[in-house]
Amino acid sequence: MTVKTAISIREDLFAEAEQLAKELGVSRSQVFAMALEDFIVRRRNRQLLEALNRAYADEPTDEERALLHAMRCVQREVADEW
Repeated sequence: MTVKTAISIREDLFAEAEQLAKELGVSRSQVFAMALEDFIVRRRNRQLLEALNRAYADEPTDEERALLHAMRCVQREVADEW
């Protein structure tokens, strides 16, 4: 299903969209839809990357440090047994 909408854009941007539509052999509406889809995907990816960066940027808690230390000790013991 498609929805019809009206937008206001700069004249030069409209002219570029018109030219691009001709080059690609698609309608102006398709050019705008493609651009919006691309913008949405890039924005979602940027938001995901920012969320991942925030998740990995924080310092480990005391409990996490203790667990890491315990895991390293077990790994050393296992490695020494080999």
